[in-house]
Amino acid sequence: MAIGGWTASGFENVRVAFEANLATGRDVGAAFAAYRDGEKVVDLWGGIADQDTGRTWDEDALALVYSTTKGATAVCANQLVQAGRLDLRAPVADYWPEFAQAGKEPLPVEYLLTHQAGLAWVDEKLSLDDVLAWEPIIHALERQAPAWEPGTKHGYHAVTYGNLVGELVRRITSRSLGTYFRDEVAKPLGLDFHIGLPEEHEPRVAMLIGNIGSTEGGAAPDGVTAQLDDDARASLNALMGPDSMLGKALTLNGAFTRIGDVEPPAGNVFNTRKVHAAEIPAANGICDARSLARMYAACIGEVDGVRLLTEAQMRDASTQRTSGPNIVLLDLDLQFGLGFFVPSSLLSVGGPHSFGHAGAGGSLGWADPDAGMAFGYVMNRMDMGLAGDVRSYSLINACYEAAR
Repeated sequence: MAIGGWTASGFENVRVAFEANLATGRDVGAAFAAYRDGEKVVDLWGGIADQDTGRTWDEDALALVYSTTKGATAVCANQLVQAGRLDLRAPVADYWPEFAQAGKEPLPVEYLLTHQAGLAWVDEKLSLDDVLAWEPIIHALERQAPAWEPGTKHGYHAVTYGNLVGELVRRITSRSLGTYFRDEVAKPLGLDFHIGLPEEHEPRVAMLIGNIGSTEGGAAPDGVTAQLDDDARASLNALMGPDSMLGKALTLNGAFTRIGDVEPPAGNVFNTRKVHAAEIPAANGICDARSLARMYAACIGEVDGVRLLTEAQMRDASTQRTSGPNIVLLDLDLQFGLGFFVPSSLLSVGGPHSFGHAGAGGSLGWADPDAGMAFGYVMNRMDMGLAGDVRSYSLINACYEAAR
């Protein structure tokens, strides 16, 4: 299978690992990029972007990256914190007065970024169109009472994270999260990364294979720290029912399981134009691997004169702020800084100050400030890894070996 792209001298084994992912069927189509000390050292792509049409994964292909989008949203919020426009200790209601309902009056901003707000879903039944329209879910969140006492536990806000943080950004800047991200992050760095995809880019998007919680396409044949064994996979399927915390969080109480009476492409609403066009700042970012890697490289240092987060803000953002089990994600040890995953027993990538975010199915954006490394991995074949998987780990490990 033809592989496009290049590696810097010494990073040739990254290409070998990338080819192995495709040759073994772990990947159908994918791309991977890496930066070291602000310079790109890996940019690879290959495979099939759309199995139905046979369209190949070329240099311009884009992929929907699910919760890897949360890292981009976290960058936006952290920029507002470092500019003094967002106070982590202030009540959310100081910026968003209508939020002060159902006992949420004192809830601080920090709890939104650290998944401690108890607002991982809404009890109201919303349609997919309601969610994509933004305002209906915002009003539902205003009325929603927390499912647990905020600050006492943390549980993955799979979809609502983007609405909660995005509404804060909108209230402060008078711009939607997607617009703010485009203006303040993507444009300065020349990123091909969209939260709300313009229609002219739609033909470039790879078709996802499988769905959230699905094992369609097969499971990765071996595992790493972030992987689930067979028993855990069975438990995950059992615990993702429509009335479970995880099921309600992932589907927003059922909104993302249907699109009227129309069967979406490959059975996945995230393959549709209407979902791509909307702004879902927790789940529908569409990008290439080089843009993910470049964004994270600019969080830990300068990239062509652009730095997104100051050293102090980057260190604060990547400091662990949660502890104990994630009550929505099966009590797994997944921990958060300010909107980013940080190292834990579930997710072990790079050094102790590393941070980033993974997405359902396997995509991953990650930075290791101590090593000066940043990575981006995107793909279309979804696997069950909750925090990256053997595909991205093999590529990142090859980068570290090359950098020694």
